[in-house]
Amino acid sequence: MIKPEHLEILQREESGLAVANALEILLREDRHLLQIDANERSITFRFAMHLQQQVRPWHVDCEYNRNGLVPKRLFMLPLDPGRGDEEARTVFPDVIVHQRGGENRLVIEFKKSSSTVPYETDKEKLRNYKEQLRYPHGLFIVLEVGANPGIKHLEWI
Repeated sequence: MIKPEHLEILQREESGLAVANALEILLREDRHLLQIDANERSITFRFAMHLQQQVRPWHVDCEYNRNGLVPKRLFMLPLDPGRGDEEARTVFPDVIVHQRGGENRLVIEFKKSSSTVPYETDKEKLRNYKEQLRYPHGLFIVLEVGANPGIKHLEWI
C-alpha cells in the first residue's frame, strides 16, 4: 500500500496517478521480488508492465537507450564512462514513458534500499535527462526490499 504522503507527492505531477496505480499493483502482485531483493531490472520490468496499462497510448520502456536512431547520451555526467565514450556517456534510463521516435513524457530512476550507490547519483542523472534529453517529468523512487517491502522514498526531480 502506498503511504498517503507518497500519494500526495505523486499527485503533484500529471503522470503521478498512473505511477501510483502501477506501484500499487507492483507492491501487491510482485511483492515477492521485493522480499527476496531481486535484481532491479526484474522489478522495474514488472513496474513498467503495470505502468503501460495506465498510460496508453504512450509507450513504456525499460533501459531504452535511443534518441531517434542514435544512443541517448548525457554530457558532463560524473560517472565512469565506458571505453570509447570520450565525449558523452551512453545512458539507459530505468523506465521511460514516451512516444517511440517522438515526444518524451516521463523518466523514472529506481533504487532499492539495499543499494550502496548514493541517491544523488540517480538524482543527477534525472536532472540531466530533463535538461539534455527534454523529459518534462523526472521521478526518483527508492523501493524498500526485504521482509516489509514498500516505497521508502520518492520525489519529483
